[in-house]
Amino acid sequence: MTEFDYSPSKWVPFRDKAVLERVRKIRRKDITKHANPDYHIEVQADADVGFNFALDMFTRIVRAREAGEKIVFILPNPNPRYRMVAAMVNAQRVDCRHVWAFAMDEYADENGKIAPETWPQGFTYAMYQNFLDAIDEDLRPPKAQIVGFTTRNLKDYASMIEDAGGADMCYSGPGWTGHLAFIEPDSPEFGTDDLEPFKAMGPRIVTLSPFTLAQNSLHGSFGMSGDLALVPPKAATIGPAQVIAAGHRRQTFALSIHGTATTWQRLIARLVMHGPVTPRVPESICQTLRTDAVVSETVARDIVPDWDKGY
Repeated sequence: MTEFDYSPSKWVPFRDKAVLERVRKIRRKDITKHANPDYHIEVQADADVGFNFALDMFTRIVRAREAGEKIVFILPNPNPRYRMVAAMVNAQRVDCRHVWAFAMDEYADENGKIAPETWPQGFTYAMYQNFLDAIDEDLRPPKAQIVGFTTRNLKDYASMIEDAGGADMCYSGPGWTGHLAFIEPDSPEFGTDDLEPFKAMGPRIVTLSPFTLAQNSLHGSFGMSGDLALVPPKAATIGPAQVIAAGHRRQTFALSIHGTATTWQRLIARLVMHGPVTPRVPESICQTLRTDAVVSETVARDIVPDWDKGY
């Protein structure tokens, strides 16, 4: 048998061949095993992942309401599952004046100007459309409590979360690079391989990875057409410090290409959950924290060739 050995492209953020080979070999039957008991991995049927996400968020809203407490979320966007949360709220007539939510990121132009809440491809726009505006008006939290990044509030974003009482829950899921929010492993703005300084970093404007441009060009909001030029070049994002400070975290690994077996998350999910904790894979910091990691059956499938599939 002829061997052909090569190194990953210099553009790939994480290039440790031994680690990559190890995580590629993690089978479906072993994917939930982890040394940290506070890092709980569960595989769910693809059809259940979205509903269970919405149920988790709704349950936290209800429990906080019953306890007479505020609930503060850090939310990824765009996420149509928030409409499920709103439907549950409306059906059960839950008053949500105790709910606060902060978008974890938002697009920005080449000069760092952050997209306005009225931009239809924006994350704040999506959070309002799918969550705030979908809740019946008499049950909605005040709009001032559902917060997205703006050019004006960027420098105060971390303190705004703290002033709200601190995040009780941070929902996330890795991008193709392993980014968390838009904490990119290859952006100059998060330019360190030293874990401790990385963990202390807060919100900032970042340069998006070319891999993120490619990933997001396949999203419905950008026409699902590979239009790299349509995805903005920069973004505002929370930092690792805000993720770490949250009371709890829930990761979701469930993205596939229009419900097919093809998913770019199959490898990065394994690297996030079972690789080293490193700034080169930002979402990996959750391994050391109290976190629920939910993996769809499609993403959990063994990584094996399928020569009949092709593209």
